[in-house]
Amino acid sequence: MSFDKGFTKENLDVYLKELAKEFRKLNGRSMPAEIILIGGAAVVINYGFREMTYDMDAIINAASSMKDAIGRVGDKYDLPVGWLNADFMKTSSYTPNIVQYSRYYKTFANIVTFRTVTGEYLLAMKLMAGRQYKYDLSDVIGVLWEQENKGAPISVAMVKEAAENLYGSYELLPEDSRLFIERAIEEGQYGQTYQQVRQIEAENKDILLQFQEAYPGVTNKDNVNDILAAIRRKKEGT
Repeated sequence: MSFDKGFTKENLDVYLKELAKEFRKLNGRSMPAEIILIGGAAVVINYGFREMTYDMDAIINAASSMKDAIGRVGDKYDLPVGWLNADFMKTSSYTPNIVQYSRYYKTFANIVTFRTVTGEYLLAMKLMAGRQYKYDLSDVIGVLWEQENKGAPISVAMVKEAAENLYGSYELLPEDSRLFIERAIEEGQYGQTYQQVRQIEAENKDILLQFQEAYPGVTNKDNVNDILAAIRRKKEGT
């Protein structure tokens, strides 16, 4: 889900706190819940290179009334239907092992605990998605950049271990993603690379929108990167 205003670290906490309060109203104090924020939300919470995200993907471990609580908060703050959702759990990036390797973020209303994914585990998930028309790859560079600046750089070996812990094997990540992370870490020019990748992602998004307008219903998650690569080769005359 996305909306025009975007989720920032500041307003995200407001929505999460309100969500916990609404869930407590519906369930009382004896039924705790846990929500693991992943993707863009995890990036915004843990890092500063992105000011906002338009996606609020999560793993939601809660009573079914959490859906009602999400709806109430959405109505109160004029957020889109399903502003917080678990659709991510239907994608290739999902694995139940994420729960084990997530990190505590905050607890609101003494009832709902929020966790996130960070570091090499966030990288492994972004690389598994590997979407060249969203923020997956620029987020990878941004995380590497900030971790290095914090004095806690991430190595290829750490990414491999995280991928193995989450998905069973580093080799299960898309080949393009593996080549991307290995080259990025080897070169280490994260600031320059970040800007380059962001520009390519923006161009890819425009290319994809134009293609979808011309050929509706053709693209899907399995062929979109191949379509983008073919169009870019054609544009570049190679």
